[in-house]
Amino acid sequence: MRTDLLTLVQWLSPAFPTGGYAYSHGMEWAMAEGMRTPEGVANWIGDVLRFGSGVADAVLLALALKPGADHAALDGVARALATSRERLEETLAQGTAFARTVAALTGRDLPARALPVAVGEAAGVLRLEPGDVIGVYLHGFAGNLVSVATRFVPLGQTEGQRVLAGLHPVIGEVAARAQGMALEDVGTAAFGADLAAMRHEGMDVRIFKT
Repeated sequence: MRTDLLTLVQWLSPAFPTGGYAYSHGMEWAMAEGMRTPEGVANWIGDVLRFGSGVADAVLLALALKPGADHAALDGVARALATSRERLEETLAQGTAFARTVAALTGRDLPARALPVAVGEAAGVLRLEPGDVIGVYLHGFAGNLVSVATRFVPLGQTEGQRVLAGLHPVIGEVAARAQGMALEDVGTAAFGADLAAMRHEGMDVRIFKT
């Protein structure tokens, strides 16, 4: 097994210190409002992957992996695509922590960026297919949201793993689609998830930062 793949898995694992466990991506509000079934959680995450920040991040990551990519410009687009204060905080905080940790491990100069751009800039030197990098990234994103549901609903550990396994085809679909998209194609249409992220800001009691 190539060590580059293991490096990527380490970078995108829940144990990597990006603080991803603290962010629900607005899903905490939806669960507080009654979304408590495995089917509801799976549909919510699937829609975010296909139509929301999942596919937007995938496209930005694909572009950031290309040789000669303008990472500063892509970072600006990623920030502009954040649909709420919390979404911007989420991607910047995790991207900053990711870049700082990878820089400490590798000795590379990696500036703070939005998370998908930070991952693309760091992973560009790995000898991996772009689709594999995007797939592992999206799997980590989906896995974090499943973990949120496991802790909040509570969704059982086995049921949570069943939900994540059921999302594998969606992850593969989005990763494949993202590789053929240009910057002009980036857009989102997961309005329910966006509104949930905005409403999360006003919750009186909450467990997660977003």
